[in-house]
Amino acid sequence: MTDVITPTRQYWEDFYRNPDRTHSPVGKLNALLVAEAGTLTPGTALDLGCAEGSDSIWLARQGWRVTAVDVSATALGRAAARAAEEGVADRIDWQRHDLPQSFPAGEFDLVSAQFLHSPDDQGGTREAILRRAAEAVAPGGALLISGHAGWPTWRHEPPQGIHLPSTAEVLASLRLAPGRWQVERDELLVRESAGPDGEVGTREDNILRIRRLRRDVS
Repeated sequence: MTDVITPTRQYWEDFYRNPDRTHSPVGKLNALLVAEAGTLTPGTALDLGCAEGSDSIWLARQGWRVTAVDVSATALGRAAARAAEEGVADRIDWQRHDLPQSFPAGEFDLVSAQFLHSPDDQGGTREAILRRAAEAVAPGGALLISGHAGWPTWRHEPPQGIHLPSTAEVLASLRLAPGRWQVERDELLVRESAGPDGEVGTREDNILRIRRLRRDVS
């Protein structure tokens, strides 16, 4: 891709380079991904917004061949080092993409977009990325989207002007062709959430798992 430093790229490079930031614990599992992808037959997977690689590494350990994408070269470097330590470096292709500008080639048995939120998101950017994600799902494959549906209860002054969409809004924005997709899971979850200073509370997240049918059933 053209090496242009967009505002999104700059934001996430600064985020991962921040020496005061606590990095993702090695081996910490995304419970939503484990619950949904753990029942699928391993094949090819695309992990969008892979960050420091925990989801991609877990998928690779389950037998998937993973294309892992992030906008931050710093995050990808840490992820690749972790994959080598875990012995799965040969099962993961790390690629840097600023997704509104470029997208990995090919079709995949699983396309995973886990909490693909960005504070500098311009209106419609996330929706456009998720539509492109749906196009990358192979016939018979699955699109797995997890996202925040609300702010943690311990956060008494949440940011203004940031909309966290419902599953119905996400489904509508995907513009899926009738008769070619099946919604396998559409759920709002309430999970425990801990704040940076030990605050205890809950947070609402939503999850969608959508299957691309092998043939039109309309």
